[in-house]
Amino acid sequence: MAEISAALVKELRDRTGAGMMECKRALQETNGDVESAIVLLRERGMATASKRAGRETTEGRVAHRTAGDASRGSMVAVGCETEPVSKNEEFLGFVEQVLAAVEAGGVEAVAPLDEARLELAGKLGENIVVAGAARFEAVDGGRIDAYAHPPANKLGVLVQVRGGSMELGRKAAMHIAASAPQWIGRADVPEEMVQAEREIYANSDEVQSKPEQARDKIVEGMLNKRFFAAHVLTEQPWIHDTAKSVGQVLTDEGAEVLEYERFSLAG
Repeated sequence: MAEISAALVKELRDRTGAGMMECKRALQETNGDVESAIVLLRERGMATASKRAGRETTEGRVAHRTAGDASRGSMVAVGCETEPVSKNEEFLGFVEQVLAAVEAGGVEAVAPLDEARLELAGKLGENIVVAGAARFEAVDGGRIDAYAHPPANKLGVLVQVRGGSMELGRKAAMHIAASAPQWIGRADVPEEMVQAEREIYANSDEVQSKPEQARDKIVEGMLNKRFFAAHVLTEQPWIHDTAKSVGQVLTDEGAEVLEYERFSLAG
């Protein structure tokens, strides 16, 4: 077995970020060939990363970028396992790499970065996943805005709004981040889901205990207050002024929400 110098171990460690003993073993197995040792460490790192694939990634970073004229915007969510790794410079560098790729090439641009993701996972010793990616292009006078909830930046929203004040998009993004709507308007809710909710309410003891002639009205009221107001954006109380619904605010400003994406690493 070739004698491995401390200088050679340091060179490999500087180039790969792997542990000292891992570098020494890799150099011993490759007879001091640094390039072969780098390949060996990468292979081992990827193998280890694949074993971590099922582990939860509730830490990480949501990052976004919008054009100065609000004509386009991109957002990505990259997850890891622990808070320290979420603040690691190499991890944050990878997040920026993913964001730049999505900004340039759309969500399909994430796939070619999978090898880099596996390498980083092996190097940092954690499961790392691209949990979400979105890119919007403004249409018909729309404006793109974004928001990531500080300080952890594990929750973010990308939104396209048409009409209204310049700050409406960011306010809408903040609302969506806080309230997690599933649909923009009632018309977007699948009819079978509305009917299923209606039947649940109709068969509940709360409704069945009421006079038969009043039940339909009670069920509709429950749908409005408990289902639509919880899950439909335009029906939700506006977090910036809960006396109004989001729909009322949009109507007052002559605006509409065209699309949004909401990414949350916390689950």
